[in-house]
Amino acid sequence: MSVATPRFGGKGGTPFPDTIFTTVRALFAALGLTLVLASGAAAGTSKPRVLAIRFGPDLEVNPVTQDYVTNQISRAAKDGYAAAVILLDTPGGLSTSMKTIYTAELNAKLPVIVYVSPDGARAASAGVWISEAADVLAMAPVSNIGSSTPIDSSGQNLGSDLRRKVINDAAASLTALAAAHHRNTTWPALAVRKASNLTAQEALRMHVVDLIAPSLPALLDRLDAYRTKDAQRPFTLHLAGAEINHVGPGFFTRFLNAVIDPNILGLLFLAGIAGLVFEVLHPGVVLPGALGGVSLVLALFGFSILPVSWAGLALILLGLILLVVDAHVTSHGALTLGGLISLGFGMVTLFHNAPAPYHTSLPLVLTVTGTLGLFWAFALSKAISVRRRPVAVGPTRVVGAEGVVRSPGQVFVLGELWRAHDADGEELVPGERVRVEGMDGLELTVRRLPEPAPVA
Repeated sequence: MSVATPRFGGKGGTPFPDTIFTTVRALFAALGLTLVLASGAAAGTSKPRVLAIRFGPDLEVNPVTQDYVTNQISRAAKDGYAAAVILLDTPGGLSTSMKTIYTAELNAKLPVIVYVSPDGARAASAGVWISEAADVLAMAPVSNIGSSTPIDSSGQNLGSDLRRKVINDAAASLTALAAAHHRNTTWPALAVRKASNLTAQEALRMHVVDLIAPSLPALLDRLDAYRTKDAQRPFTLHLAGAEINHVGPGFFTRFLNAVIDPNILGLLFLAGIAGLVFEVLHPGVVLPGALGGVSLVLALFGFSILPVSWAGLALILLGLILLVVDAHVTSHGALTLGGLISLGFGMVTLFHNAPAPYHTSLPLVLTVTGTLGLFWAFALSKAISVRRRPVAVGPTRVVGAEGVVRSPGQVFVLGELWRAHDADGEELVPGERVRVEGMDGLELTVRRLPEPAPVA
């Protein structure tokens, strides 16, 4: 039995051979493979991107800079950067903010590199924890790291019992960070207990840091194919020739960082109180009250960040109250002296509970209280002299003054219009100059002044 062979188009009904279909399929497969390889090659040749986060020069670790760094690390992970590099130069700062920053490093979804740079930079105190928490720790050739001994709020050494607890805890946490990244675990305890400080070459020789590089591009080239040591977050870096996007603290961050200076906060608080008091005593001026309100809000913002001594705040308020009261009572300067003493002690103790970098400058306190004392003494002396003057208010003050006749029955004296009559009973002529001789109720008695002689 014969079976008819299907025939497809073509004049004369000549069938297409099976090899044609095979050839077409092979061509499409080759084209698809070429597209895949081309897209892969394009992806492979695209440059990795690195976000360089500037933390310095000498930027302190505090809640403002903490938010800046942690937000930038999160942004780098979200925007698909290959790594985040913290260009570190700090004298240290608050331990709470330090912990927030290094916790963000340990939990970042991308490798975090700390590069103590440029030349002359330092990673001191809290900066050592931020450095040791990095997946890669590098230093510029002329830089240093260390001096991490905790101190009390006054900048002095801690008491014996408390010192042992705090020192042991700090040494353990720093050693744990070094161990997690397979770095020297002996030196962290020395940095905490002995305030040890190392140059870049010493740190590299002791394996406290991973490498030294003269610049950020050179560092990234040296880290190509580098494998990080944290077993919980292993990364293999491919950063040679990476595109570097620099970011630094913006105006708002720098402004808030400057505002939380305890010396500025004290002045802002005094200016805020003074402005509001002036507005209450002189309503309608507006500007002092507006500036005082802004100053007070900024001061309260700083108070919410730094640990404030309520005793110091109460002393400042008491001092201001005594100064204001002395302006309205006679105390022969006793209240002013008490107010200045209270104000000075209040400003000194206002941030007594804050770490050493956040204490109020004693020379500034002496300057402010001395200047305020001189001003208040001058103001009170003027006020007392005014109080001792004889009363010069009321209608009788116009007697003896000169004026001008405005109409037959009115004269203009001392900026006021009075009813008046001539002492000789004559009619007053508008334009004549007169002198007030006396008063009869609310009517003035005036006498004409002689006309000036004509000029020859």
